[in-house]
Amino acid sequence: MSRKYFGTDGIRGKVGEAPITADFLLKLGWAAGKVFANEGHGFVLVGKDTRISGYMFESALEAGLSAAGVDTRLLGPMPTPGVAYLTRTLRAKAGIVISASHNPYYDNGIKFFSVQGTKLPDDIEGKIESYIDSPMTTAESAKLGKAKRLVDASGRYIEFCKASIPTRFEFSGMKIVVDCAHGATYHIAPHVFREVGAQVIVIGAEPNGLNINDQCGATKPEQLVAAVMANQADFGIALDGDGDRLVMVDHKGEIVDGDELIYIIAKSRLDAGQMSGPVVGTLMTNLGMEHGLKEMGLSLLRAKVGDRYVMEMMNDHKGILGGENSGHIICLDRTTTGDGIIAALQVMAEMHDSGKTLHELKSGMQKYPQVLINIKTIKTVNLDGNENIVKSVRAVEEKLGNKGRVLLRASGTEPLIRVMVEGEDAGLVNNYAQQLAEDVKKVIGA
Repeated sequence: MSRKYFGTDGIRGKVGEAPITADFLLKLGWAAGKVFANEGHGFVLVGKDTRISGYMFESALEAGLSAAGVDTRLLGPMPTPGVAYLTRTLRAKAGIVISASHNPYYDNGIKFFSVQGTKLPDDIEGKIESYIDSPMTTAESAKLGKAKRLVDASGRYIEFCKASIPTRFEFSGMKIVVDCAHGATYHIAPHVFREVGAQVIVIGAEPNGLNINDQCGATKPEQLVAAVMANQADFGIALDGDGDRLVMVDHKGEIVDGDELIYIIAKSRLDAGQMSGPVVGTLMTNLGMEHGLKEMGLSLLRAKVGDRYVMEMMNDHKGILGGENSGHIICLDRTTTGDGIIAALQVMAEMHDSGKTLHELKSGMQKYPQVLINIKTIKTVNLDGNENIVKSVRAVEEKLGNKGRVLLRASGTEPLIRVMVEGEDAGLVNNYAQQLAEDVKKVIGA
């Protein structure tokens, strides 16, 4: 179904530019309220990350929902997976998150969760869009929605995270660094990891509305690497601005990405006899992870890039584990959406049970060198239908054999063609990627 406002992960953009404006968010709140009002009595939860525009948009959404006659429970700063959990456990009509995830402070966005704690079905998004383009009305005064603050929201989510691992796990021997990206986990993640016994050093937990994801967190783990080494910590945990991504750093200062973390959790589930279904990755998932899983007798399915598509494929094939190399990790046997804190706890549990360091656990998977080149384009190109491009790709694939992979795809969000090559030899991979990029540029006239 085509969308005018909703993308693959809600609505997102630069603050002050359509559609991320106060007047649009007012209308969006009203439109969503009109749809949710038809669901019967109840309320909608609204959470946000720490960017400064969250105050403005929280008020706008609240006003729109009230005008539609729907009650609101305001959560304040709350990780995206926390909103998903609270929506489900409190039986809310829906959950709304005001966040642009790993983007800078000057961006913002809106995500919705259903009462099941999952993304809204396409038909509900379609109904909301139809109301956005219709005149706004206001319920009579006696039927206006009311708004309240849910004061124990953080405590509820902290307990849920801790409950994702058995109480027998006690991590008193672990010294860890936690980077909260000055985001929505700043008042939650440190409590979770301390309450399961770890000695926690916290960085990136002083949000001022402007520093979210700024040279910190899962997308910029260099500060975490330095902190792990300076404090001689066992490992580090980097979350992103809304807490749904996880990247870790081992005691040697090496970054452990989403693919490696998914591999570790998959092995843990398999050893415990709790693994079912295939592991779901994306077109960008490292070939080394696919080979590592195969050696354990597990299969990897590749979805389109985006956690929405990963989730769809997991549900279609009854999988319990999936995610992206960027750090979106979905443990459906523990929760309903990607959750950085819960994923980190699963890795810590495997370290505890195996007696191995994070560095030792990730070494079971040999990550292949991967080169990605972005080519700007001003016109649409049918990559699969162009004879010259197909010929170039086949030539590289023949040289790589089953020890490598080529991927050409148009970006879904930017005017770019992405050229990705991976294989065993870093030098050859780089040469092949450069060669393919030049061939693509010739075809598109870049």
